Amino acid sequence: MAVLQRLQAWFATRGEGEVYLVGGVVRDALLGRPTHDVDIVVAGDALALARALAHDLPGTFVPLDEGMGIARVVWRGEGGRWEIDLAPLQGETLEQDLARRDFTVDAMAVPLGAAQGEPAHWPLIDPFGGRRDLAGRLLRAVSPRAFQDDPLRLLRAVRLVAQLGFTLDGEAAALIRRDAPLLPRASPERLRDEALRILALPGVTRHLLLADDLGLLCRLIPELEAGKGVSQPPEHAYDVFRHNVETPGQLERILSPQERAGDPLLAAVPWQEGLEAYFSEEVGDGQTRATLLKMACLLHDIAKPACRTVEPGGRIRFLGHHTLGAEMAEAILRRLRCSGKSIALVCTAVRYHLRPAHLAPKGALPTPRALYRYFRDTGREGIGILYLAMADFLAARGPELPPGEWQDYCSLMGYALREGARQPPPHSLPKVIDGHDIMEAFRLPPGPHLRPLLEAVREAQATGVVRTREEALEMVARLLGGGVPPPPPEGVQEGEGE
Repeated sequence: MAVLQRLQAWFATRGEGEVYLVGGVVRDALLGRPTHDVDIVVAGDALALARALAHDLPGTFVPLDEGMGIARVVWRGEGGRWEIDLAPLQGETLEQDLARRDFTVDAMAVPLGAAQGEPAHWPLIDPFGGRRDLAGRLLRAVSPRAFQDDPLRLLRAVRLVAQLGFTLDGEAAALIRRDAPLLPRASPERLRDEALRILALPGVTRHLLLADDLGLLCRLIPELEAGKGVSQPPEHAYDVFRHNVETPGQLERILSPQERAGDPLLAAVPWQEGLEAYFSEEVGDGQTRATLLKMACLLHDIAKPACRTVEPGGRIRFLGHHTLGAEMAEAILRRLRCSGKSIALVCTAVRYHLRPAHLAPKGALPTPRALYRYFRDTGREGIGILYLAMADFLAARGPELPPGEWQDYCSLMGYALREGARQPPPHSLPKVIDGHDIMEAFRLPPGPHLRPLLEAVREAQATGVVRTREEALEMVARLLGGGVPPPPPEGVQEGEGE
């Protein structure tokens, strides 16, 4: 890595003694995995060195833990954005420092100046058998206190299993189950980052189930626990909890080009140019729209247990769970210190996740007005919610999926995707009339009664019914003649929350 040569030269000019590469950068180098994270341990003042390094590269100095003397230098150089973390030696020797780390594969070190040539030939310092565990693809804890020293490591174990494709050692799994109650002690920001990284990785349902088996998932998001054992209508294959966990995995399948090409069932999923960029766009917390939609999938039915009713005939309903679910999702994400943009995306998706299925009566296609209202209410997230709805459908039916119903559902979503794209977004419509025009033409006073009239005109514009000022005023005259209607609905209608 060119960045290592740059760091070697910089530290050599300063005459620093003990400087080591440690942790993930060593692990990934031995595995042949690309990385943009470099962890360095120094015997001196890591904060001062990080400030000097940030000045000389140049980069950005970010204090991570001033009490522990740990800092980060963010540098945009060869190959993109690099995060270089500097920390002081913990303990009197390097071996004592490594003994405080989490997993054996992260408890290896190399003198920085000796990290040259092929990583397989680096002079490895490996007191806990990390190289052996790398070869065996095993994630093993360094010590029985590993998770007590830093409870975030509990969740990090799941992320590393997902990221590296390793097996969790049985003793480590037992330690995690023992120490799982400590997880909430980790800072919300660190929990958020690990959770989002897990959601971003392939095999998301499998790894969420692993987190649940280890006693972690419902300590991260306690609201999920209420869904365990909560039955649903007969068309559902799973209880509420398992359905919530299955849905992100189905979204992952739907968004994967390889899955859509290799699975005849997924060949029915509508796709069009530009969607790859749409789903890979970074939205908030350093995460893409696809990853945040996985979070929305995990939370989309979070309120079902609270909204569940059983009618006298035995019919199970969850009226209003989309609205309460959006409120619960917002509380969960605020607790995890998610950004406003992340919260807005997830909560919009949860609030409107039922709308795609109710765009038109069964067997019919959505009207231009229905599509206008859908995309007006959902904005830029409307496309993503169509794909969440398809993932929801697959996760609900499970192995009992009726192929004909699935084909029809995909056709409906595809029609909404195509026809919705043809409508101009509400904000881009030229203004044919405004409130002053209506007040002047019909001698009306100012006030909120103008809002539904203007919205009706915008809707008629978007659907091609109104094109000119004259046509707009004629429409307002008809509306006033029949009484001003209430504003068009902005949410799922009564009866759609099942």
